[in-house]
Amino acid sequence: MDLRQLTTFHRVATLLSFTRAATELHYAQSSVTAQVKSLEVSLGVELFERLHGKILLTPAGERLLPYAERILSLVDEARERTTGWAEPSGVLTVGTVESLTSYRMPPVLEFFHHRYPQLQIALRPSPSAQTCEALRRGTLDMGFFMEARTTHVGVRAEVLGAERLVAVAAAGHPLSGVPDVTAEDLRSVPVLAPEAGCSYQELLATELRAEEPGTPWLEFGTIESIKRGVAAGLGVSVLPEIAVADSVTAGTLAVLDWEPPFEVYTQIAWRHGKQVTREMRAFIDQTARFMSQDRPSPVG
Repeated sequence: MDLRQLTTFHRVATLLSFTRAATELHYAQSSVTAQVKSLEVSLGVELFERLHGKILLTPAGERLLPYAERILSLVDEARERTTGWAEPSGVLTVGTVESLTSYRMPPVLEFFHHRYPQLQIALRPSPSAQTCEALRRGTLDMGFFMEARTTHVGVRAEVLGAERLVAVAAAGHPLSGVPDVTAEDLRSVPVLAPEAGCSYQELLATELRAEEPGTPWLEFGTIESIKRGVAAGLGVSVLPEIAVADSVTAGTLAVLDWEPPFEVYTQIAWRHGKQVTREMRAFIDQTARFMSQDRPSPVG
């Protein structure tokens, strides 16, 4: 085995595509195929099988993959320690959701732009399920979840902080002055669904039984469109406090006297078994730091 063969095998195994691996590695596809074949010959086993036009890892390939990850991570670490590279560099690809991209990431990205100019943070909006799959396949370095404390197969997560959710309505809405608003009160009015892809949408839908026929549950898409719809009196919604704080301060939205019966947390995740690089650790630490500084005063 040599490092080039292991690197090529790792990319093919995580992407499950010779073509995409060749593109990412800037090789001809024939070169990728030849390197994988040479690795198979040296090991005396087949690492991939083709099935219905797709490629899959064989049992031997599944066993080799975590070793390849560990070997390549150790090589990177050895190179960093030997050459004395102290500053994070390269590209860190992160899956995220709209509320975090719009309301949490700008100061983090600004910090990295000025403090670590050699490191590029690439945000990729994606629902939680897609983020999980991309992390397992290695097409994302890290990914954000906004959900209850849960575990995902093949993924490790670190909690960055609790994320307060609030129910909001237009200023002057009949529920805005009601003390102790109940879930039954919310079921009696149209609810504009929070951002797609977040598990707290599923938690809220379960709480309000939005899956039942006749439930006034409106899919609006983006947080900004939801806020405008709520401000226009089309219904109420439940959103992260940080996403509505400006509108509440401006008086276009009012926070209802209702607390969700569940808690959600902003979490950062990566593939299980993947070594946390200095770039990843810097991103985790700085995001957690900015989140601790960016807690809005309770609105409403």
